[in-house]
Amino acid sequence: MTEISGKAAVVTGGGSGIGMGLAKELARQGAAVAVADINLDNAEKIAGEIRAAGGQAVAVHCDVCECGSIARMKQQAVAALGPIQLVFANAGATSFTPLAQMSDDDVDWIIQVNLMGVMYTTRAFLPDLMSAGEGHICATASMAGLLPGWIPEHVPYSAAKAGIIGMMMNLALELKPFNIHTTSYCPGGVASGMKTNNGSYRPDRFGGPVAVAEVQFTGNSNVHSGPAFYRPEAVAPMVLEAVRNNRAFVFDHAEQRRLFRETYAGVVEACYDAADAWERAHGLPPANPTGAALA
Repeated sequence: MTEISGKAAVVTGGGSGIGMGLAKELARQGAAVAVADINLDNAEKIAGEIRAAGGQAVAVHCDVCECGSIARMKQQAVAALGPIQLVFANAGATSFTPLAQMSDDDVDWIIQVNLMGVMYTTRAFLPDLMSAGEGHICATASMAGLLPGWIPEHVPYSAAKAGIIGMMMNLALELKPFNIHTTSYCPGGVASGMKTNNGSYRPDRFGGPVAVAEVQFTGNSNVHSGPAFYRPEAVAPMVLEAVRNNRAFVFDHAEQRRLFRETYAGVVEACYDAADAWERAHGLPPANPTGAALA
């Protein structure tokens, strides 16, 4: 079990959307929260609301694409709250532009925020967690990463979110001796300001702020058979329950199980069937005499 109450947590992208919901729920359950966001005004608003409700919170600026910015955020969070035991690497950006129409800056921005932002944030806090011998890292991935074949025009985003899942699963193996656990949260549809604000906070090195086209996906597709979008405050308790129980994954739309079955039970099992049939017909491929090295 991972305790929430009495612990110090950091939430990147905590000034809006899912991060806002997580920050408020963490505080409600007794954690002290560093609300980190590239938009400091948003972070201060959420931290203020937490304090007004009787919780403990501090607002800190953080651009998760910059290791230096994360280091400064960590220093401020620790100074205000003490050692951080709960890391919620949540900051993200989205895109529903066809890959052929995206600029290099567009692609780099999506990959850096969603994938490398989680990597940089995790690496910043990892030494302290390992030294303490406890902690939990929860990264916000997406159903677009787990089931990337279902939502079109989402290529860099899906690639980045799939990378987060692989990162957290593999990192769990490294951290098992240190009593540190990882969770990948895969939202299946959560309302946020990302649709309206995406691109308005894009740093200059990625081309600067841009007016991003209206997100095309509305939820009116076969991806959802029930409600398409939930509020961040409604899903946050689900995420924290998974963290408390050290679950590797947490989903928020149970009806999307059918997509998982169609993607993996069908396609992946068929691939294994084909490999099995090949081996029966042709035998096992000969082993490489030098193992992994190609002589």
